[in-house]
Amino acid sequence: MNKALAGLRILDLTHILSGPFGTMTLADLGAEVIKIEPLEGERTRGLLANDPNNSIDGMGAYFINLNRNKKSVALDLKSEEGRQLFYRLVKTADIVFDNFSVGVTQKLAIDYATLSEINPRIITCSVTGFGSEGPGMHRTAFDQVVQAYGGNMSITGDDAKHPLRSGVPIADLGGSLYGMVGVLTALYERERSGKGQHVDISMLDGQVSMLSYMATMYFLSGKDPEPIGNSHFVHVPYNSFKTRDGFIVIAIIFDHFWTGLLDVLDCDALRKLEYDHQPGRLADKTTIENKVAEIFITNTSEFWLEKLEAERIPCAPINTFSQALSDSQILYRNMVVDISHPNGETTKAPGNPVKLSRSNHEEFKPAPLLGQDTDAVLGDLLNMGSDELAALRAKNVIG
Repeated sequence: MNKALAGLRILDLTHILSGPFGTMTLADLGAEVIKIEPLEGERTRGLLANDPNNSIDGMGAYFINLNRNKKSVALDLKSEEGRQLFYRLVKTADIVFDNFSVGVTQKLAIDYATLSEINPRIITCSVTGFGSEGPGMHRTAFDQVVQAYGGNMSITGDDAKHPLRSGVPIADLGGSLYGMVGVLTALYERERSGKGQHVDISMLDGQVSMLSYMATMYFLSGKDPEPIGNSHFVHVPYNSFKTRDGFIVIAIIFDHFWTGLLDVLDCDALRKLEYDHQPGRLADKTTIENKVAEIFITNTSEFWLEKLEAERIPCAPINTFSQALSDSQILYRNMVVDISHPNGETTKAPGNPVKLSRSNHEEFKPAPLLGQDTDAVLGDLLNMGSDELAALRAKNVIG
């Protein structure tokens, strides 16, 4: 199989979302990801597990999606024997990835300082809400909490009185994505130094990073930005508009897009010299967008999109999930894939967005049952026999 990360072994201690999304993507790209779970199972196993609309045979949508292409080893890390087995696995691994609260890895004696004594080449990554150092490191972190701390909620929504979180859990997902960047960076550095290192990822750091140029604007102006809905603080018209049967967006970023829009709308009231350039449009933003709204409501989304696209004007329908996940471009790029349950039932899920020209084999194996691979992994990697495994299972060290 032609997979880019084939041969890379990751011990995955993550749970819920801010870690599993990252290790899932690495698994999609070919890494061997061994999910180390407590004997009762990782907490995400219980989410939606009994929801008839969002589960298969007791496995909920969270777990089905986030743990595809992974193996499951049930291991009690709180026991000395379980910890020793983990240490032996660390000797065979490249990466240990976790998203425990600050201090948990030290408490369990599975932190980088400990593991690097066992395997100097090991790379560890911890994704936490606020990082492993600093006055706020022990704050309780969940996605919306971090979104609120990070400033993004203050500019999301229609006005400053009604801040909104992102519709997707961007703080959790951002932590996973930066974790992936971190471990792959550390792997590249290890090629030169021969040594591993620890990757410390703060979800809050990720949110602040994503403020990007808007943070720089704040530092330059000294003014806190406020939410302006779907419009833009520079470009006009740049907004969502209701049509006869739905909603569309347009993004008039350059002046030549405005010229094309005038041809589409054919509205004399908008043909003013001062509107030909961005400053003039911005000065009369409300008037322009109200007039554009009056015109778009007169016909269907399909009608307007066809005309806008013919003029090469940036535009799109505001798709529902059902529309987005059936879009021809998304389907062409294999961004909707079949994933199965171990019992053979299948469902669909988002695919892998990393498309490589050569190492491009894609495969989506089912998320594992709890402890499904315990015997195979410990047998293959640690040369443990069936009697030894049975004895450990009897003592509740493995499951």
